[in-house]
Amino acid sequence: MIEILVGLMLAMLTSMLTTSIVGTALPTIVGELGGQDRLSWVASATLLTMTASTPVWGKLSDVWGRKLLFQTALVIFICSSVAAGFATDMTWLIVARLFQGIGTGGLAALPQIILGDVVAPRERGRYSGFLGSVFGAATVAGPLLGGFLVDSPLGWRWCFFITVPLAAVAFVVIQRLLKLPARPDVAHRIDWRGATCIVGAASAVMLLLSLGGQEFDWASAPSFALIAAALVLTAAAVLVERRAHEPILPPHLFRNRTFVLGALASAAVGMSMFGVMIYLPQYLQIVQGLSPTASGLMTLPMVLGLLAASISSGFLVSRTGKWKLFPVSGTLLVACGFTTLTFLDTESSLVLVGAGVCLIGLGLGMCMQILILATQNAVDLTDLAAATSAVSFFRNLGGALGVAMFGSVMTNRLHDELNAFARSAGASGGSGEMSGSATGSPDAIRALPPEAQHVVIQAFSDAMHTVFTLGVPIGVVGFVIVLCFKPIPLRSGRG
Repeated sequence: MIEILVGLMLAMLTSMLTTSIVGTALPTIVGELGGQDRLSWVASATLLTMTASTPVWGKLSDVWGRKLLFQTALVIFICSSVAAGFATDMTWLIVARLFQGIGTGGLAALPQIILGDVVAPRERGRYSGFLGSVFGAATVAGPLLGGFLVDSPLGWRWCFFITVPLAAVAFVVIQRLLKLPARPDVAHRIDWRGATCIVGAASAVMLLLSLGGQEFDWASAPSFALIAAALVLTAAAVLVERRAHEPILPPHLFRNRTFVLGALASAAVGMSMFGVMIYLPQYLQIVQGLSPTASGLMTLPMVLGLLAASISSGFLVSRTGKWKLFPVSGTLLVACGFTTLTFLDTESSLVLVGAGVCLIGLGLGMCMQILILATQNAVDLTDLAAATSAVSFFRNLGGALGVAMFGSVMTNRLHDELNAFARSAGASGGSGEMSGSATGSPDAIRALPPEAQHVVIQAFSDAMHTVFTLGVPIGVVGFVIVLCFKPIPLRSGRG
């Protein structure tokens, strides 16, 4: 079992690194390949196809088998990563990233499903804790590794190449060691219409959240068109899934209290994790003046807290059979962590930053995998794959929503602060220059005259205060949701 766990952990490590490592390299990639107008697509493409494809991977594994689908996801991931590393223009890179996301969707969902097949819920906590620690650590530490590779002689292309050996080793380990129970020889009908509607609706939502406010205004024709498409496709998915013989996302799951609460709580966890991961480095680099590498190192308290909490809570759940205490405590810690970050300003000690992100890491570590475990324990074995992939889907969707929401709040507050300064100083022209610098790089801000630089840094500090304040009610909402869980005892049998 330990060898299989290593293979699953390597697969999750590669998939999560892919979604987080490229951010640090984007300025360098654009400088070499061009295509500044399509910069956001490099980051959004993988998140889009990863989120949209996750529910489909789960159901297809019921039809064609976990091992085959897992290895298929690894092959897609390896080929697309190599293609991305050899990209010669932005179109090539974006297409490769789209296929990377498809493979990543399988690698994110299938390890949890496979674990559910081979380990009883009562014993699953100790193993899922390790998977959760890999997920969180890779997501947070990816930007640090990306910065190191970009600054090294290897260059940005190794942000894609570095995950290939890990995926290849995972493929070999799974091929040699994973022995799953034989599946009943039953004829399956794949719900392609439902899959199309679900993927289409998720894609519309992800496009809106990823590109809204950047490629087009929130109140614009493209936004309204995507909203309409999402609503129509969601309604169609509901109708199709209710009539399908083997639905991709069984409607009866939404009558399961634990599944619904697990999906909602996972969405809140995704908002918190991706929100702090994306916007904390901006505070550290712009307000505190740290280098990209140093700001990456400041995420270590969060990584260590997540590792410790994920592994220890998993072992305690397996030993005691009681799990509700951990997501309840975890969401409370996330709220406390964001509350700590609201005290940050231009003169704050880095110790306060470390304390805040450590609390968030501890909280996330207690929540992420326990929520999946609780959901798996509450559904029938036949629904295990669909329920697991659905919870992962809602976590990713919550993360995208959190990034969009945090970003919109930060941008609006930043512009309000700069405009207020311009009105008080009677210098609207200077405001335009500062506003342009504020949306640029830390180097551009440091190149401003001292007085203007002070104003922009203070505006950023105030904007980040609003962002961190927004994280508090998200943690509280998550806390209220998990309080509603019914503590169903963990089963000792498989499934």
